[in-house]
Amino acid sequence: MLKAVILIGGPQKGTRFRPLSFEVPKPLFPVAGVPMLQHHIEACVKVPNLKEILLIGFYQPNEELNRFLFNAQQEFKMSIRYLQEFAALGTGGGIYHFRDQILSGSPEAFFVLNADVCSAFPLTEMLNFQKEHGEPSSFVILGTTANRKQSMNYGCIVENEQTNEVLHYVEKPSTFVSDIINCGIYLFNPEIFQHIGAVFQKNQQDMLLEEPTNGWQRAEAIRLEQDIFTALAGQGKLYVYKTLSFWSQIKSAGSAIYASRLYLNQYHTTHSERLAPNKEGGPKITGNVYIHPTANIDPTAVLGPNVSIGTGVTIGAGVRVRESIILHGANLQDQCCVLNSIVGWDSTIGKWARVEGTPSDPNPNDPFAKIDSETLFRDGKLTPSITILGCNVTIPSEVIILNSIVLPHKDLNRGFKNQIIL
Repeated sequence: MLKAVILIGGPQKGTRFRPLSFEVPKPLFPVAGVPMLQHHIEACVKVPNLKEILLIGFYQPNEELNRFLFNAQQEFKMSIRYLQEFAALGTGGGIYHFRDQILSGSPEAFFVLNADVCSAFPLTEMLNFQKEHGEPSSFVILGTTANRKQSMNYGCIVENEQTNEVLHYVEKPSTFVSDIINCGIYLFNPEIFQHIGAVFQKNQQDMLLEEPTNGWQRAEAIRLEQDIFTALAGQGKLYVYKTLSFWSQIKSAGSAIYASRLYLNQYHTTHSERLAPNKEGGPKITGNVYIHPTANIDPTAVLGPNVSIGTGVTIGAGVRVRESIILHGANLQDQCCVLNSIVGWDSTIGKWARVEGTPSDPNPNDPFAKIDSETLFRDGKLTPSITILGCNVTIPSEVIILNSIVLPHKDLNRGFKNQIIL
């Protein structure tokens, strides 16, 4: 029997995803038409003999999260539960804190997936790899290849090329170590808790030597990457399965649009019913586009490539949308243009207005390039990236918005570029 654990973090994470994460927990943000987490769950339910999925994080349970869990359980006919941490415990501390829940039913192995990654999730392949490499008690990291410069922004893996054993692991090194990087997707067996427990006990002992503070919480904050993988490397316990399929982090809003493109492309083989076709009396579709059935779109609109249209969206005559995510209830009025942008919930773009951002794509000439998850600011200025319209934003007719973040405002009557407008 198998289980899966998805680490969803909490509200103090995802600052690069603001202002979108103000309205909905980041793991529930729609990417390619469905909540980010749903892609993980859809991959997990395909694994033979996987019986339960546990979400671990420190979000307060709320209506949106509860509704998502209820709907997912109904759709996938599987136990899907949320376990709330009392504090941010790290990637290792969270699973250690809830080890009894994970081990309930005596699973022989369990997957751990970070919520903020986009992937083809080759989970079955990782299972087969584990059976072929090392001992049954070995652990597997999903890895991929990055370019030399970008690899230093990730966990770097040095492997034995014959056996795929991890010989050395360094999290975000200051100099080049390896072009094989950690994808944040793991396959463990119950023995991993012995290794995490040893770190926990060491942390407790270290705390006794320091001045009394909130020591127990600090002792239980454990990172899989720095605290566990670094120590396990070279001991014949840790192996890397390298995937050739797509993978990306989803740290910023710009990377959500890139992830949407990757998932939309994958739909050709996994969910072709989610891709909008060109049909008589409908809008012109270019490339991969998702349109929710409740959306109302004028047949003269042109959508795509890489466009996701949410529930209840209205799109008027002559509208052009490309490389964008249009969220629930948005209204795009006649002849407006939306490029490289996220249009927030219940926002309105007036007639002939133009909303445009700068693509955040990886270098197309480098097959191993990854997306750069930029912070909102660089050198005191807003980083040119996609344009984000927050919830209930109204852009009047004929206004131009470029590379900006726009929150609800009553008086937008000119052009804006590289600004945060409150």
